[in-house]
Amino acid sequence: MRATCQCGQLVVEIEAGYQTDQIVACHCLACQRRTGSPFGVLAYFPAAAVKIAGVVHEYARAGTSGAVFVNGFCPSCGATVWCRTELKPDTIGVPVGAFADPAFPAPVRSVWEETQHDWVAIPGAIPHFPRGRS
Repeated sequence: MRATCQCGQLVVEIEAGYQTDQIVACHCLACQRRTGSPFGVLAYFPAAAVKIAGVVHEYARAGTSGAVFVNGFCPSCGATVWCRTELKPDTIGVPVGAFADPAFPAPVRSVWEETQHDWVAIPGAIPHFPRGRS
């Protein structure tokens, strides 16, 4: 699997044959600002299965837990192509939209729904959390 920024210079490749079942829709205000949309959706992979190529800039912020959350984005087009957190240092999140695959699997949980836009509904019988998953 391959994810890219808008201009294509920053690329994330997932090891051949590797799939994830850790796809999370997040409605927190930080993800809203990061994506410029009402929520973000990240697919999480073991860092060992991820290759990153291209020029990247990083933006780090403290999450509500106090742990640092880092966005890796393209300095040319501004698109975020990967994220990581101190809470799960062996994991890399990739925005689902960066795969540009309409058949990508749906989220398995929805978090920070206390700041979810009223008109957004995440379908399916998945766990829904008012804040982050405990």
